[in-house]
Amino acid sequence: MDTQQQNNLYPMILIGILFFIFGFVTWLNGILIPFLGMSCELTNFEAYLVTFAFYISYFVMALPSSYILKKTGLKNGIMYGLYIMAAGS
Repeated sequence: MDTQQQNNLYPMILIGILFFIFGFVTWLNGILIPFLGMSCELTNFEAYLVTFAFYISYFVMALPSSYILKKTGLKNGIMYGLYIMAAGS
């Protein structure tokens, strides 16, 4: 492996791991909806509003996040996004 390929390997592995984490969170959201409905005594409509809010955020935040990425750059944008996710959890 030459130096350029080796330098590209680690960021690609990191991005792959991040996609796995985001996919797992998305999958886990759907699995936990019935339990959320039972614990909070929600109707089915109210419980599935959680899923709707989760997916509508991708649509609503697409343009604002693109402006942030233009100003900060891709690497810093990923870093800030991970910090926000960590603070939210």
